Amino acid sequence: MHPRHLLAPILAVFIWAVNTVVSKAASGLIDPAAISFYRWLLAGLLLLPFFGRAVWAERARVRPLLPKLFVLGMLGMVMYQCLAYTAAKTTTATHMGIIASLIPLLAVVLSTVLLGTSATVGAVFGGLLSLAGLAYLLSHGEPATLLAHGPVLGDGLMLAASLAYACYSVLLKRWALPLITWHSLLLQIWCVLPVLFVYYLSQSAPPLTRAGLPLVAYAGFPASILGSYFWMQGVQKLGPARTATLMNLLPVFTVAVAVLFLGERLQPYHWIGGGVTLLGVVLAQYLKQPLLRLRTT
Repeated sequence: MHPRHLLAPILAVFIWAVNTVVSKAASGLIDPAAISFYRWLLAGLLLLPFFGRAVWAERARVRPLLPKLFVLGMLGMVMYQCLAYTAAKTTTATHMGIIASLIPLLAVVLSTVLLGTSATVGAVFGGLLSLAGLAYLLSHGEPATLLAHGPVLGDGLMLAASLAYACYSVLLKRWALPLITWHSLLLQIWCVLPVLFVYYLSQSAPPLTRAGLPLVAYAGFPASILGSYFWMQGVQKLGPARTATLMNLLPVFTVAVAVLFLGERLQPYHWIGGGVTLLGVVLAQYLKQPLLRLRTT
């Protein structure tokens, strides 16, 4: 592994961290239904001239895969994005970034359930540690209030969004569709654009304002296309396992950008709760010893 191979996936994580802040900024400028629809419409139109003809040429092979592509698109582009944009109305970008850092841990847990993989020491103890850290974070350092009043709506929605994306990641691995990554991305987008359009119409077709245009442009090109390209470069050079660990940088970048550009202030519970949550995620990724083996020794 050459250090320069780290640059592409780190750039991808940074782009996605900025997009989390964009999601928060968009909450006051553009309706979630509008940015969700126009973002993926833009991405789909940008990819179409480059890969549309190749996909059409393989339509006989692609047709049986459409149901799975639709499910993937619903999880990764409809549920995750729509929930995240809605969550941004009632929570901070800092919270969103820290909660999104749970995606690798949630993927490990779902892999145990859906793929039948053995539970690992890291998944169990890291999961418990992350839950404790998340409870401390979401309660602003007072876990008793979380039990009494529950989490803020936006935090709960972001957690649901992260669970949807973790499920997306697990199914993507389980199904291992025989498609080039770019072709899969293009097909997922066009499979769910009708759903996003119906959602957009159901919200009375909110207008795309001039102030919202740069946010849609960023979400539609850098976040949807450039980030995916850089991430695929990382997987190709480093392998999926090493590349996945770099997602731990997501909350770090998100918090830094939110503090610099949104003026969000870090409190002690951010450092403590976020740090414990991230430590749990790291343990889940590195402690791979099966739990059953630990019990028998």
